[in-house]
Amino acid sequence: MLNKHPLDGVRVIDFSRVLAGPYCTMMLGDLGAEVIKIESLDGDDTRQWGPPFAGGESAYYLGANRNKKSITLNLKDAKGREIARKLASGADVLVENFKVGTMDGWRLGYGELKELNPRLIYCAITGYGQTGPYKDRAGYDFVAQAEGGIMSITGEPDGAPMKVGVAIADITTGLFALNAILAALYEREKSGGGQFIDVALLDSQVAWLANVASSYLISGNAPQRYGNAHATIVPYQAFTTRDGSIVVAIGADRQWQKFCALIERDDLARDARFATNPARVENRTALIPALEKVFAARDSAAWLALLQAEGIPCGPINSIEQVFQDAQVLRREMLIEMPHPTAGKIKLVGTPLKLSRTPARITLPPPLLGEHTGEVLREIVGLSDEEIQKLREAGAV
Repeated sequence: MLNKHPLDGVRVIDFSRVLAGPYCTMMLGDLGAEVIKIESLDGDDTRQWGPPFAGGESAYYLGANRNKKSITLNLKDAKGREIARKLASGADVLVENFKVGTMDGWRLGYGELKELNPRLIYCAITGYGQTGPYKDRAGYDFVAQAEGGIMSITGEPDGAPMKVGVAIADITTGLFALNAILAALYEREKSGGGQFIDVALLDSQVAWLANVASSYLISGNAPQRYGNAHATIVPYQAFTTRDGSIVVAIGADRQWQKFCALIERDDLARDARFATNPARVENRTALIPALEKVFAARDSAAWLALLQAEGIPCGPINSIEQVFQDAQVLRREMLIEMPHPTAGKIKLVGTPLKLSRTPARITLPPPLLGEHTGEVLREIVGLSDEEIQKLREAGAV
C-alpha cells in the first residue's frame, strides 16, 4: 500500500527553536513526518515574540510550528536527558540548533546517539558550522546577512546597506537543512545507515549569493547596490507610473523588441546602444530616464493590462494585505484557516509543496507548550501516568 504522504512513518525529534530549525521541521511535517518538538519548560523563545498574539501565542511562533507535537523536557536534568535519548533511539531524524558542543555536553551529541541508533540522521544547524575559527559564536540571521554580503548589495545605490525584510538567512538555512535531510533519508534506503549533517547560517547566506558571487569571482569587480534594478539585466526594475509603481522584467532581446513596439518607441529598439542586453546594461543611464517618462504617462492598472496582454513580464508591487487577497495566491491555497485550541480559528500561510500522488498536508495547528507531553511519554517512551506525574513533580518534564 502506498504512503498517503511522502514522509509517512518518519519520526523527527526537533530540539530546535526560533526560526531556521523550526522552519525546516515544519516542512518535514508538511510532508507527512511525525515531528515531536522538544521545548524547555519555558518554551520556544518565539512564543513571546510579539505582538501580535492569538490565544496567548505569538504570530511569529504560529508561523513556523504547524504539524508538530510539543513536549517539555528539562535537558539540565538527568531524567529529562534520559527521555531525550529514548526518543532519539527510535527516531529517524533529529534536528537541533544549539551552539556547538551543547548537545555533546548533555550526552545528546551525534557521537553518542549513533551508538544507540545507527540509522539516525542528525542535523545540527548553527551560525557558523562545526569547524572554523567562528564555530563557537552564536548565530543570528541579521549578523549572517551582514557578514555574508547580502546587505552590501541590498538598498539604493546612494543609500545605506539594508537587510532583507524577512529573516531570509534563517529561512534559506532551514530549506538547505531540509534538502540535506531528504537526501540523507534517500541515501539511507540504500546504505541502511544514518549520518551527521552540518548546516550553517553563514554558509547558507554565502551559497545563495549565486550569480552575484559568481560575477565577482569571475570579474574581480565588487558588486554594487542597484536598489530595485538589476546588475546585469536592463530594463529589470521598478518604474513609477502616474498613480504608483510597477515592476517590469525584460530578460530577453526579443521581449525588448516587442516592448519597444508596444510603447511606440521603435527608435529605442533600433538604437545600437540598446539593441542587446549587454549594450543596455552598459548604457542604462541613457535608457532608463527615457523609459521613466514613458511609464509616467499612464496609470499602473493600464500599464499592467497592456504589458500582460503582450506577455511582457511585469507585476504590481503588492502590500502584504494585497498578497493575501490575490486570486492566484488564494487559488493555490497559500492562505489557510484551521482550528487552534486557544485562539479559535487562525489563518496561516499554506504549504508551497504541491505533490500530485503523495500530497503535503497540514493537519496539526502549532501546539501549545507541552500540549503532547503526556501522549508522547505514554505512547512512545512507554511510561505510565504515575511515572509521568513523578517526572512533572521532579521538574524533569
